[in-house]
Amino acid sequence: MSFDSLGLGPKLVSALCEQGIDTPTSVQAAAIPQALAGHDLMVSSQTGSGKTAAFMLPSLQHISHRSGNGGRGVQVLVLAPTRELAMQVADATRAYGKHIDGLRVATVVGGMPYGAQIKSLSRRVDVLVATPGRLIDHLQARRVNLSTVQTLVLDEADRMLDMGFIEDIETIVAATPDDRQTLLFSATLDGTVAKLAANLMHEPKRIEIATPQQKHTNITQHLLYADDRAHKLRLLDHLLRDTTLDQAIVFTATKRGADDLADHLSETGFAAAALHGDMNQRQRTRTLGLLQNGRVRVLVATDVAARGIDVQTITHAVNYDLPMQAEDYVHRIGRTGRAGRSGQAITLAVTAERHKIRRIEQFIGQSIPMETIPGLEPRQSVRPTWKDRPQRGRPQGGKPGFRGEGRPSGYQGRKPWQQDRDAAIGGPAQGARKPWHQDREQAAGGETHGARKPWHQDRDASAGHAGKRPAGRKPWDRDAASGDTRPARAPHARTGQASEWHAADTGRPGTRAKPAHRSDAPRGAAGKADARPGFKRPARAGQDRKPAARPRFA
Repeated sequence: MSFDSLGLGPKLVSALCEQGIDTPTSVQAAAIPQALAGHDLMVSSQTGSGKTAAFMLPSLQHISHRSGNGGRGVQVLVLAPTRELAMQVADATRAYGKHIDGLRVATVVGGMPYGAQIKSLSRRVDVLVATPGRLIDHLQARRVNLSTVQTLVLDEADRMLDMGFIEDIETIVAATPDDRQTLLFSATLDGTVAKLAANLMHEPKRIEIATPQQKHTNITQHLLYADDRAHKLRLLDHLLRDTTLDQAIVFTATKRGADDLADHLSETGFAAAALHGDMNQRQRTRTLGLLQNGRVRVLVATDVAARGIDVQTITHAVNYDLPMQAEDYVHRIGRTGRAGRSGQAITLAVTAERHKIRRIEQFIGQSIPMETIPGLEPRQSVRPTWKDRPQRGRPQGGKPGFRGEGRPSGYQGRKPWQQDRDAAIGGPAQGARKPWHQDREQAAGGETHGARKPWHQDRDASAGHAGKRPAGRKPWDRDAASGDTRPARAPHARTGQASEWHAADTGRPGTRAKPAHRSDAPRGAAGKADARPGFKRPARAGQDRKPAARPRFA
């Protein structure tokens, strides 16, 4: 497949051939015909797959067939999250439209002087590439007219939403006409991106070239664990001395960390430079120019630069600090392996960051293989990741004791010894009935009363009753039918001898004689031989003396 078959004009095709681009990528082949037909598009594709040409080539094709608007209006508006990405898109637009007569491209980004931007906006602008923040300033000052926009492009829409540009985007879109064409390119098309598209687009067509699980098949990923920061520096020094490394980009979590690491690498002997958001636009442009010219071999950058660097000579991407979000990992490693080339992505982590590694693996849908460098192995062993962990014998889907796909409930959830006992007695116990209840009932020839205890049954048997005692009868109640005419038990005197009724009860089953209380025996020598004599603590000396009267004060 060639670009001619996609419907592009000869001017654009010749410009692409001069840059050595002859065959369209998958995202270009899918998006360009739909964009030329005038449809709104929602496109998701991996970084480095040619998304810039996918939305800019059809936009330039429309401009080549239109006459200039002759005023201050804008025909194509491209919104990008970072200055680097905006400048990269502007440079690509000039290269693609070099054969279009009178094409004017303007860039409006933060960190640049207002004078040059105001001058460029005062003239006719065909393609305006801007960041949302600076464009809002010019829009509120009425220096730019967006009522003539024919095509609106949102590049890296998910990144702009993460940076908090949602309100600025809505304000900018409100200044454009309703019949415009909208092209949205994002890493993901769900969540907040889908809500944004529903408010801005008219019956968009979705094009998903690759999901996060299918991305970066041309990039080999590695995971190295370190004990501490010093160990991580030794690993990084070893990686940067690889003979196959042409240029590398090292990502840090903070701006200060990028400066410190770049200074350390420069002192070690590497041609390193830092790139982060605190640098002004002139410094950032100069650093990127040195990287593209090959004078900088190692670029230490933050996540701000992860979305705007397109240098095809970068062969290695190193995650010195792990990203805060798993989505940023995909965009970080996408800085290498550009335009179908192969690349190496190395992640350095400490043992305490295993949960972040697992989150990244769950997002990309694959495990990152752990490796070690001979002589630089970590002292602490690391457990396998979530993908390589062996399956345990416990059923999946629920914890023990929970209903659902875990342990079965009801009779199937009874313990093995409970099932054996139930089978021995002919079935599971009903309600709160215990197995010993059933055994007692069978021995008594029927069901016993709920409150009947084994010693109750023994007393009933000795009294001549069969089965249970009549309801409401107590064990001490006398039954006339049994010939028991003894009086009711009365409290006996506290003496050393048991009462007659108490002595008679000692022969009944299930009862025993009450032992004599120690206080029933007489005290002193007249009592038992082994009884302890009475003892009284002697009074302390002076204890009976009255305390002296306290003096009274006026």
